[in-house]
Amino acid sequence: MLTRILAISKKEIRQLMRDTRMLYVLFVFPFLLLIIFGYAINFDVHHIKLAVYDRDNTIDTRDFINRLTSSNYFDLITNLNSDSQIRNVLDAGDVQAVIVFPYDFSQNIYSGKEADIQILVAGVDANTASVITNYIRAASATFSEKISNKLMRVNGRKINIPINLEPRFLFNPELDSTKYLIPGLISMILIMTAVISIALSIVREKERGTMEQINVSPLSSIELLIGKTIPYTIIALVVASLILFASYLLFDVTIKGSVLLLFLSTFIFLFASLNLGILISTISDSQQVAFQLSALISLLPSFLLSGFVFPIESMPPVIQIFTNITPVKFYIVALRDILLKGVGITAFWDQLIYLMIFSVVFLGLAAVINRKNAL
Repeated sequence: MLTRILAISKKEIRQLMRDTRMLYVLFVFPFLLLIIFGYAINFDVHHIKLAVYDRDNTIDTRDFINRLTSSNYFDLITNLNSDSQIRNVLDAGDVQAVIVFPYDFSQNIYSGKEADIQILVAGVDANTASVITNYIRAASATFSEKISNKLMRVNGRKINIPINLEPRFLFNPELDSTKYLIPGLISMILIMTAVISIALSIVREKERGTMEQINVSPLSSIELLIGKTIPYTIIALVVASLILFASYLLFDVTIKGSVLLLFLSTFIFLFASLNLGILISTISDSQQVAFQLSALISLLPSFLLSGFVFPIESMPPVIQIFTNITPVKFYIVALRDILLKGVGITAFWDQLIYLMIFSVVFLGLAAVINRKNAL
């Protein structure tokens, strides 16, 4: 079995080396996309998951939070009880911001002192981080005005209460939106390259009539598909490495987490993407149809439904369900966690499970359809 798989892989590599157009698609096209999208795309995002660590626990702190959560901009996800929980919820991506009230918040307000509020913001998405800060600043201004009016009624004179905000941006302190975009861009480029290349490769066999010869050989469907996948997996890993290196040179994107985890996540993602391309090839009769289907299925969901451009939390619930149709949605989470946050596998292990499920489903469907076509 292994000998037959390696024979198919060797044949595919030789054929690929003679196809200059395919080599262009694999090695030049990804860099063009990286440069164009990397410099051209900017976006704003909306909807914020919030956690609160309220050391003061008074009516004033609760009123401040109510002012935030009464709008559609903030959702209170959890109340924290210790300092250690702050980093945990931010690392895991459970929340986008944490507000911390000191023990003497209300006491300082009514004694005319400066009242501090600390804001811890996940700065992976620079635009969202800026929006979070601005919204909380606006809420603090209206809250200060309310307290001033309250004290004026009691003391007969208006007192300005300075609430001092202390925002800190984690993961992306410079609030560079490009660093947030690059992981999604890498994901989109990789899935397009993988899906299109392997789909065209298999359909080319059909057009040249060599697929019939393969079908009457001792090769099973799984052996054929795995043999076809191996060369493109290796090539896609090389392309991924080159794209990461180009991202570092052009956009100063570094790997803050484990390189081994990055390799593992990328390998699983590429395997799922290649199996998607194989599935497309089984239902395509020409390279033109295969290319159109591959581009449509890989590009549009990756761009619109993966969280690359538009945050999934801002989408209607029905659309959020449809976002699960693309492997890019899950790979982006892992990639951002590794590149920008530098966290371990505990933060995104479930995303890798989803990718493996995609791989099994796509490969199984492709094997079934290919077996039926061979009959």
